[in-house]
Amino acid sequence: MSDPSRRGGHIAAIFTVLLWGTTFVFTKSLLAAFSPIEILFIRFLLGYLALWAVRPRVLKTAGKGEELLFAAAGLCGVTLYYLCENIALTFTLASNVGVIVSTAPLFTALLAFRFLGDEKPGPRFFLGFAAAIGGVALVSGLGSGMALDPRGDLLSLFSAFVWGIYSILSRKFNALGYDAILCTRRVFFYGLLFMIPALFFMDFHPRLAALTAPANLLGILYLGLGAGAACFVTWNLAVKRLGALTTSVYIYLVPLVTVVASALVIHERMTPASLAGMALILAGLFLSQDWSKKPAPQEEVQAK
Repeated sequence: MSDPSRRGGHIAAIFTVLLWGTTFVFTKSLLAAFSPIEILFIRFLLGYLALWAVRPRVLKTAGKGEELLFAAAGLCGVTLYYLCENIALTFTLASNVGVIVSTAPLFTALLAFRFLGDEKPGPRFFLGFAAAIGGVALVSGLGSGMALDPRGDLLSLFSAFVWGIYSILSRKFNALGYDAILCTRRVFFYGLLFMIPALFFMDFHPRLAALTAPANLLGILYLGLGAGAACFVTWNLAVKRLGALTTSVYIYLVPLVTVVASALVIHERMTPASLAGMALILAGLFLSQDWSKKPAPQEEVQAK
């Protein structure tokens, strides 16, 4: 890390995973004052406006086919993924959600093989996948020792699957050669657009008093500007300076940050069973990766 450029890349990656790992804790805290759809809409509206400020240019696509691609990405990667994740937090622990959704790369690999013609995953991948799913079952069934609704863990797993779909779509629009920030902003736009129908039947009536309360305002700004718009920029900076493979290793710190932050900030109780399940998930994720393969030129970003 003697190279200042690489040192800056490591700092950017660490900054990003610290913020991403704590998003579940901030969202869990905000659920005391806001509904899941309120948090989601306000957060991404702020992120969308911030990306306009960073790159005040219009993205001109080639036609309806590309617009449909961005629309599908917005539906999967913003509306469905984050809405299911936020609802999951009303049923289960933030640490459970943070660790379970980290299985998304496993679904991405399976979908990429099926729809993009990627190399067929080998025995190592399936062994890791089995370990991760076993960890999810352990966390969901035995994890907390508390009366939690298993729907939260199942919604978290569905969120991971939906993110796998988004990752396939993001590869396609990244290959179009457009500016990354403009692409992300277009995805945010469609994500917000698909949220609008849900506003009418999912308890969307944010109160100004709750929104302006210092703790709530800080949480919303943290999610929308920090963990959303800013982390997108810092993650891409890290990928540019360190390479996709080196930077991807930092992703494994996200669920660990979530577990620690959940225990320290909102005092979620960890048991040996839940810790064992989380360890199985992380081990499965690490085992499933083929570290000998060269990374793709474009790497999708999982904003948190």
